[in-house]
Amino acid sequence: QVQLVESGGGLVQAGGSLRLSCAASGRTFSNYIMGWFRQAPGKEREFVARISRSGGSTYYADSVKGRFTISRDNAKNTVYLQMNSLQPEDTAVYYCAAERSVQTSFPNEYDYWGQGTQVTVSS
Repeated sequence: QVQLVESGGGLVQAGGSLRLSCAASGRTFSNYIMGWFRQAPGKEREFVARISRSGGSTYYADSVKGRFTISRDNAKNTVYLQMNSLQPEDTAVYYCAAERSVQTSFPNEYDYWGQGTQVTVSS
């Protein structure tokens, strides 16, 4: 089992920045591919970014490319999502997730999920 706890969400004006953190406990963190997803009211959960086990490879949804940066610190068992130039359409609950085997953007492939943190961007 892997336990994931997100933090860092909040209310920010358009153009602002937030940094989300996801602290992991349980199994060996560096064995897991980590992803960030988000879900807005009335919409399906969507992929935001993922990072490889070592942190050497990252991948982003087109909607956040150039604005968001995913990173990880395996010594601290933590994955981060730096979000810059936030827009109202970025408003959602943001979730981190862990996956053991395959680098994927499909939420169904991820094994463990955090409880989510709310990000609200005002115009």
